[in-house]
Amino acid sequence: MYSFDIQRPTSVADAVSALGVEEAQALGGGQTLIPTLKQRLASPSVLVSLGAIAEIKGVCTGDDGALCIGGGTTHATVAKEASAYPALAALAGNIGDPAVRNRGTIGGSLANNDPSACYPAAALASGATIVTNTRSIAADDYFQGMFATALEEGEIITEVRFPVPEKAAYMKFEQPASRFALVGVFVAKYEDDGVRVAVTGASEEGVFRWSEAEAALSSNFSADAVPAAPSRDGMISDLHGSGAYRAHLVAVMTKRAVAAAS
Repeated sequence: MYSFDIQRPTSVADAVSALGVEEAQALGGGQTLIPTLKQRLASPSVLVSLGAIAEIKGVCTGDDGALCIGGGTTHATVAKEASAYPALAALAGNIGDPAVRNRGTIGGSLANNDPSACYPAAALASGATIVTNTRSIAADDYFQGMFATALEEGEIITEVRFPVPEKAAYMKFEQPASRFALVGVFVAKYEDDGVRVAVTGASEEGVFRWSEAEAALSSNFSADAVPAAPSRDGMISDLHGSGAYRAHLVAVMTKRAVAAAS
């Protein structure tokens, strides 16, 4: 580690002001940033902790029936309080280990957009809206590649709004050491918008929608309707599994998610 200043604002306005300093960086739960600092892969001069901002914490139901989750809400709280969206609550309850779930936040996960993280699949499959201190961003526009998002400098995720589907489930094949998804698939069925299928852990471009599966499942929501594995092009290939293996797992996890949702 190296020396840096840390600020603990208690409001979003103060946090935005603190992030205006050169080389300042937001700190959510720290589950990604702290290891990054230890490895000297990042060297901000100022860390702006968001942990004391009460206005971006909590779970509630909006006037439109959407599940609204504050950006500073921990995974453990989502698992406990997001009962209106059981698939999302189950996803949150299976992230990492208890230490990670009690420190990590949904806003931090979505801001980092790790290609193997679970929340991006939930947000994209749900057609969620990511709300920041300045605007609202549709999930389809928010995710822009591996570790890349539509967030601008100094922008803070204050809330994530999830339309609650008729049926949904998330299935992931875990990498045993990290408990990140080697492949994870979130399936959500909506009355008016059909079926959305989002895949994490598989692609070099990060989370993506599997359009062929969406079309098939919108016509026939059953595991038997899931297409053969998606294209292997752009699939991650590493010591944990080849691109072909991950492509196969996408189809397997999708079938399991559909079966669980049904």
